[in-house]
Amino acid sequence: MATERPAMGRWFEDLTPGMVIDHAVTRTVTEWDNTQFSVMTMNPQPLHLDQSFAETTEFGQRVVNSLYTLSLLIGLTVYETTHGTTVANLGFGEIAFPAPVFHGDSIRARTEVLSARPSSSRPTQGVVEFEHQAFNQHDDLVARCRRSALMRRRPA
Repeated sequence: MATERPAMGRWFEDLTPGMVIDHAVTRTVTEWDNTQFSVMTMNPQPLHLDQSFAETTEFGQRVVNSLYTLSLLIGLTVYETTHGTTVANLGFGEIAFPAPVFHGDSIRARTEVLSARPSSSRPTQGVVEFEHQAFNQHDDLVARCRRSALMRRRPA
C-alpha cells in the first residue's frame, strides 16, 4: 500500500490573490552553472561561453544564459509555493530579463499570487497565476515571469 507523501508547498486554498512571498533560499550563480546549462542545452552563444568575445561587448564579461536565470527563478520559488501540491504547469507568459546576471551574482526570489480560481473540470484542483521576480545582490530586478499552475486543493 502506497503512503501519500506530505506536501511541502501551499494548497490552492492557501494561495490568495495579493499574497507576496519573499523566498528564503538564495543562490549565487557560478561559472560552472552557466557553462553547464549552456552546453547541456546546446547553446553556443559566445556571450555566455567565450570570455575574450564577451570582453568586447557592452557588458565587458560573460552574461549568464537567460534561460538558466529563468530556471533558477522558478526553482527558488517551488519549496514555498508548489512543492508537492502542484499537478502541472499550465503555461508561462510575460517573461522579461530587465538586467543581466553575471557569474558571482546572488539571486533571491519573490512571488506574488495574481489570481486563483477553482478548476471548472477538476473539483479537487484549482488554477493559480503567479508572478515570480528575481533580484541580484544589488536589488536589481534581473528576471520576471508569470506562471499558471494547476494546484491541488487541501484534502478533505
